[in-house]
Amino acid sequence: MSAKIHVSRVGKTFGTSQRQGGLVTALEDVDLMVRSGEILVLVGPSGCGKSTLLDLIAGLATPTSGEILLDGRRITGPGPDRSLVFQQYALFPWRTALGNVEFALEAAGVPRADRPRRARHYLALVGLSGAEDRYPHQLSGGMKQRVAIARSLSGDPDVLLMDEPFAAVDAQTREMLQDELLSIWAATRKTILFITHSIDEALYLGHRVAVMAARPGRVIDMFDVPFAGHGGTDDLRSRPEFGQLRHHIWKQLRPQAAA
Repeated sequence: MSAKIHVSRVGKTFGTSQRQGGLVTALEDVDLMVRSGEILVLVGPSGCGKSTLLDLIAGLATPTSGEILLDGRRITGPGPDRSLVFQQYALFPWRTALGNVEFALEAAGVPRADRPRRARHYLALVGLSGAEDRYPHQLSGGMKQRVAIARSLSGDPDVLLMDEPFAAVDAQTREMLQDELLSIWAATRKTILFITHSIDEALYLGHRVAVMAARPGRVIDMFDVPFAGHGGTDDLRSRPEFGQLRHHIWKQLRPQAAA
């Protein structure tokens, strides 16, 4: 696979109050390559800069040092080729599921007559056919996140950036959403960069798993997932190779979590 995203020696420093020391280095010399059409999962302790890195790739912030390339071109700001999915759904409560997806299409300049058809297509892709006319308060947490994913997909971005999108739902719904995401990836082959605290989730979803160190954040290891593309096999987590790789990643993370 060719490189879709190339993060090269990226650093990010934030200013703080003088009492707090003046500067905080969130990221330092981060090198990362995301292949076209893969799901790459980032895991690391809280505060290691995972979300900061995602913001830089999204173009919502600028690196203090280094550069980030998308298809060989330097990222200098947000663009329609990237879309973000957050932990919080951020749906408009006064719009239906269909209306929330149509809003993204409106912002993208899609003609009014084309919006309902395209919005229904993406809601169907996330398994929400029949729920188009429901308002957010009528949807479960998992359904709200599906609407958020449909909205992010509706602009047909090359890259989907997902910041702990399933962390706010219960365990059973989380596993269902993981399978939904794998189905979406199989249908679209989008490049996905996914952040999670869960090693199990990382191994279930990812083609590769990148481990980040505690602040200042940097990538300290990369693991190929040999059973990637399992197609949502229910018993994957019980396989010996799943447990062995999980333990190996935990050995890398444990000292970072204690740092």
